[in-house]
Amino acid sequence: MNSTPHPGLDSHEVELDRRKFFTQLGLGSLGVAAAGTLAFYYRYLSPNVLFEPSPIVNVGRTENFPTGSVTLDVDSAIYLVHIAEGFFSLSAICTHLGCMTAWKPELNMIACPCHGSRFNREGKKLAGPAPKPLPWLKLWLSDDGELMVDRSTTIPELQFLRV
Repeated sequence: MNSTPHPGLDSHEVELDRRKFFTQLGLGSLGVAAAGTLAFYYRYLSPNVLFEPSPIVNVGRTENFPTGSVTLDVDSAIYLVHIAEGFFSLSAICTHLGCMTAWKPELNMIACPCHGSRFNREGKKLAGPAPKPLPWLKLWLSDDGELMVDRSTTIPELQFLRV
């Protein structure tokens, strides 16, 4: 009786087949690891661009805002205020910790619901932990009569857009 596990093969040939199998398995594993590393490397080097909305916002026509109104645009976090002197725009982001403020018409003030800061309709601080008033934002009238606000450009207070 033959003592080799496979008839017709001697023990040396079986050992070489096993060795080849494990060599190929090891090389295949290294190839998969290298491919994964290259995929992560490619992802790291490819541009990762965050698309942000434009800082310039079209808020509408002047007829839509009656005198004495304070209008909050939640999507762009701005107030559009129309008083007798003209139009102006304020940031709706509290200068304390960046919370979204809310217009309280019954109190005639802008209030931060998070930490209690209070501002008048011109953005001046009345109470609370906010260190600065709400910033005034650049406002202009486009060629087609639309009010435009640039959220990235602050202006000195009391610069009204007269229409």
